[in-house]
Amino acid sequence: MRKNSKNLNKLQEIRSAYDITQEELADKVNVSIQTIQSIEKGRYKPSDSLAFSIASFLNREVSEIFTQS
Repeated sequence: MRKNSKNLNKLQEIRSAYDITQEELADKVNVSIQTIQSIEKGRYKPSDSLAFSIASFLNREVSEIFTQS
């Protein structure tokens, strides 16, 4: 993962809409809960493969969840 303070995402909003906990999402995409928390807070930008895994699990397009400013 690369640090990126300008990373914008809707992960928390979308995850919550599906009533999925951070822990459940982390387990499904094989990362730590801390990774999900850091992504949601915009502290880290996920790798392309992690972004695709998250989007696939949530049945969304990567661009619906993650954007760059």
